[in-house]
Amino acid sequence: MANSPHGGVLKDLHVRDEHIQAQLAEEAEKLPYITLTERQLCDLELILNGGFSPLEGFLTEAEYTSVVEGNRLPDGTLWTIPIYLDVDRAELDKVGAAVGGRVTLRDPRSDQPLAIITIADLYQVDRAREAEKVYGANDQAHPAVHYLFHSTRDTYVGGKVQAVNAPQHHDYVAIRRSPAEVRALFRKLNWTRVVAFQTRNPMHRAHRELTVRAARMRHANVLIQPVVGLTKPGDIDHFTRVRVYQAIMPKYPNGMAQLSLLPLAMRMGGPREAVWHAIIRKNFGATHFIVGRDHAGPGKNSQGDDFYGPYEAQDLVLQFRDELHIEVVPFQMLTYLPDTDEYLPANEVPAGVNTLNISGTELRRRLKTGAPIPEWFSYPEVVRILREANPPRNKQGFTVFLTGLHASGKEAIARALQVALNQEGGRSVSLLLGETIRQELSSELGYTRRERDINVARIGFVAAELTRAGAACIAAPIAPFAAARDSVRQQVAKSGGFYLVHVATPLETCIANDRAGVYRRAIAGEIKGFTGIDDVYEAPESPDLVADITKAPISQIVHEIILLLERDGYIGDR
Repeated sequence: MANSPHGGVLKDLHVRDEHIQAQLAEEAEKLPYITLTERQLCDLELILNGGFSPLEGFLTEAEYTSVVEGNRLPDGTLWTIPIYLDVDRAELDKVGAAVGGRVTLRDPRSDQPLAIITIADLYQVDRAREAEKVYGANDQAHPAVHYLFHSTRDTYVGGKVQAVNAPQHHDYVAIRRSPAEVRALFRKLNWTRVVAFQTRNPMHRAHRELTVRAARMRHANVLIQPVVGLTKPGDIDHFTRVRVYQAIMPKYPNGMAQLSLLPLAMRMGGPREAVWHAIIRKNFGATHFIVGRDHAGPGKNSQGDDFYGPYEAQDLVLQFRDELHIEVVPFQMLTYLPDTDEYLPANEVPAGVNTLNISGTELRRRLKTGAPIPEWFSYPEVVRILREANPPRNKQGFTVFLTGLHASGKEAIARALQVALNQEGGRSVSLLLGETIRQELSSELGYTRRERDINVARIGFVAAELTRAGAACIAAPIAPFAAARDSVRQQVAKSGGFYLVHVATPLETCIANDRAGVYRRAIAGEIKGFTGIDDVYEAPESPDLVADITKAPISQIVHEIILLLERDGYIGDR
């Protein structure tokens, strides 16, 4: 039979509140509301369906303090990660939220009312203390600590919730199961011993071998339960990962394994998070839980060291095993033995035996460059899916962002580069000239710093979308401020290449090249706030290329840009 829920009772609030659902839905439309963030949406879904049992809402101040300081709820129940509803105080004041009041919680995607919270507490916290106690360090190289200081709002709202609607999903609906549905599946399949496997990465042969070994050791079936909520920034998108999981499921013996998705917002909290994951899997009915090397680890800290020891998570879960009531299956990293064509845990490999492994960094390199990925590492079906989602550089998009003063020659360089890239072929080429964008997208904007930043942000959005679609984008605005340019780089680099070219033509040459006479009018005081005359231009500190049309012809500058693109594999056939 399935494992008992944490705390003894599955807190399925949809079932609890079903008899008053119509009444709650009517009330929700009349109440002031808060629109949830993506993390809060994930948390609320698991509160409502019982995945976070025994929680029935977001933590009050007393509960938050007890969890942060001691890994327990006030009644002594083990709970390691604080689950809170953070809201700006100004927003709370705007909707009149106060202790004792009721507020609707709405889905940020559809505006659908999901729950009503009865406010028991409004409080503020010491974020540095939370970082130190929960994540082990006040170091913003940790993604959860960075989120805490840059995305978490100033007031925490505590209180129990009542279920109005379950969040609606439009992807992989058949394998998005609540704890009650997973437990019903176990009963239908007559599964009595179940090993749960948590992952936020694509699965390869080693993962299949690890889960089968765990099932063999514990005489159990396997629940593959990957996270499809929030994971570590930079992770492969969940659509690609789920296609990989679906491709790998037929590799298990018939009837051994099931796939079910988990809408969890991970914190990458290492040891504490491993305990949390075990509690969640217990709520889903699993009797065993695999904890691997560096479970839920975020990587390196700001000093270049690992945040957590490789088996620190295993140690903490084992420390609480008597009250978790879910058996931990600890595993070391598996490594491949080519001479015997098998995988073994690293601590079981005999001395002197030849081993092979491909790190995550090396896998990403091979995907980007199109280098072969051997079948001993992954299945051909999995590699095909990953290559579709991660095409090699010569199939990816990129943006060349030329910045410089008015009449510096950046527009002429941009047009010449467009011709060169069209001649190269292989992808569409789009040109975003400063004046064109001003006319087509930003005609209502003036030239204050804020309005200039908005204009550059719009260019960045278009460039990022073109890059994501595999196109070549050439942008040539003045873009005088470093922060705005850096923001564009960060946005575009998520999807492809970004090259910042500073067209550093001297001001006197720009003035001489200005046939429209706008510099003359600015010098005469007829135009105020003109970049280079009475408004600042912040020269890039580390551009990918510095160009000056007084020192090199446009053809040479274009050639140098082409060489940069060829060096990084975006053009040419290697």
